[in-house]
Amino acid sequence: MKALSFGEVLWDVYPDKKFIGGAPFNFAAHLAKHGADVYMLSALGKDELGEASISSLRKFGLHDDFVAFVNDKESGKCLVSLDKDGVPKYNLLEDVAYDYISIGSDMSNFDLLYFGSLALRSEYNLSSLKKLLSENDFGEVFADVNIRPPFYSKETVKFCMQNASIVKISDEELPLVLKLLDLECGSSYEELSIKLAENNKNLKLILLTLGADGAFAFDCRSNEAYSTPGLKVNVASTVGAGDSFSAAFISRYLDGHDITSCLKHASKIAAYVVSNYEAIPEYSLVDF
Repeated sequence: MKALSFGEVLWDVYPDKKFIGGAPFNFAAHLAKHGADVYMLSALGKDELGEASISSLRKFGLHDDFVAFVNDKESGKCLVSLDKDGVPKYNLLEDVAYDYISIGSDMSNFDLLYFGSLALRSEYNLSSLKKLLSENDFGEVFADVNIRPPFYSKETVKFCMQNASIVKISDEELPLVLKLLDLECGSSYEELSIKLAENNKNLKLILLTLGADGAFAFDCRSNEAYSTPGLKVNVASTVGAGDSFSAAFISRYLDGHDITSCLKHASKIAAYVVSNYEAIPEYSLVDF
């Protein structure tokens, strides 16, 4: 599988340490662990974190051919501070390099395009992604509707729903997503999925991650619903769990596995990730 991941590469910067992340980066790294040939489409600043980002991309086996350096912008950061009770506060910096992702030539022949909603906070990126979709054919388009207040809008959420063949939403974000789409939240997951599919004829598959309760999938072509229970683990950190789920699911799905087995595999990978502090811990697929 050849995949293109569009969006942010950023760093969570604490007073005494920093970690690379961003949903598109985490997704790409986990997809590469599943044997895919993955290219990042992003932008970095010409700074220390930009150079460190390139090193991390290569460490995880990701191609950086489509990662550009922006002269007058710094690399993406989320500044994390702790209050007197140890509760973290997040400051996701704006107007950084990944808000200016440019589309180059020769971006065809990809089996999969992935993007999340955070990178669409800038009009520049929204225009770039529209151009990318209009000029290229992708086997599947996977959108992760990852709401990060205040960086979302009705327009960007609708864009995700209207341009993806596969969409992933977490149960925590689902009520707000439905509100932005002018849909009521009181129905079952299956009924909500039917409504989403009716309003977005391009959708083939809807994925809902349910935290400790597992995951749900709806096949929009057959109107069949699937689910898998959550796995009990000692949670160290939930950072990157949804990204690992998405990558593990789509890897198996595009290899032709049935939806139930895809859900089970993705849930096992996500459960392992949350039992570690790293968003991309070391693991081998033979263990799953």
